[in-house]
Amino acid sequence: MKGKEGTWRLAWLATAIVLGLAGYAIFFVAPPELRQGNVYRIFFFHVAIAWGAFLAFFISFFGCIGYLASRQQEWDWLAVSTAEVGLAFTTITLIIGSIWGKEIWGVWWTWDPRLTTAFFLELLYISYLMLRVMIVEPDRRAMVSGVFGIFAFLDVPLCYFSIVWWRTLHPQPIIGGAPGTGLDPRMWYVFLFVLVGITALMVVMIRERYRLEALRRQVGVLAAELEERAAPDESKGVTA
Repeated sequence: MKGKEGTWRLAWLATAIVLGLAGYAIFFVAPPELRQGNVYRIFFFHVAIAWGAFLAFFISFFGCIGYLASRQQEWDWLAVSTAEVGLAFTTITLIIGSIWGKEIWGVWWTWDPRLTTAFFLELLYISYLMLRVMIVEPDRRAMVSGVFGIFAFLDVPLCYFSIVWWRTLHPQPIIGGAPGTGLDPRMWYVFLFVLVGITALMVVMIRERYRLEALRRQVGVLAAELEERAAPDESKGVTA
């Protein structure tokens, strides 16, 4: 156990170092963009964090399916852990995206298809977590939230492909987009470095959240055992 904890501490340290170097690379290695100048540097974190959110929701989706197929609580722990991390990343994505939009579009918010679908994604996963709070019984909570989690995930591909399917203020895909699109080689290397850092951060956050869910389950089991042991003693006191 101690060995595993030491490994995860090193993972946190390595993640912090990578993110620190990524921040340096964003401001001092990547060149300024031709039209946007230096404000475009928000792009690196904005896109990488959005990627982290989508990946976390994707894992949560499989956690929901895994629970419904096996009824094993570990899948439910994975689903809720990744959903919470994905929701946090989505919130950050919307905030920094609004800052970028204010500089480029002149407004903090507009009901652009990408923004609208991302906003509904936020609402769906907030609803997912609220639903879990309202249902007390663990198995029923896992089952109902598992079904809702699968439904909520349907907005992820809708959000991702919104800039392809509809006319939006957002540009067409730059990475993996049409011919002629892409990044300057230095921008590309910096972006990959940031992406690695954000993905590592997502992984260690999910691990910590999963651990918390497992500990919560253990506390619940211990509390139930204590209640069962106390019940016979109380009944004996009454008969006496």
